[in-house]
Amino acid sequence: MNPIDHTKFLIEQNVFGVCERMGERLHMPVKNIRLFFIYASCLTIGSPVIVYMILAFWMRMKDYIRSRRTPVWDF
Repeated sequence: MNPIDHTKFLIEQNVFGVCERMGERLHMPVKNIRLFFIYASCLTIGSPVIVYMILAFWMRMKDYIRSRRTPVWDF
């Protein structure tokens, strides 16, 4: 695997997964959502990056809360 493909793989797999989750919830291809974020970031001088980071933080907190919550019947 050449360095460019390796970097692309790491970015797609490890950058928070916001676009992937949005694609699953909206039943849209992930590629289209990623392209929207890229084009919107270029046109609006980076403001969608702030939205992306807020969504990433919110999703991580939601996962953390769900993982820490124990079922009622586990005593």
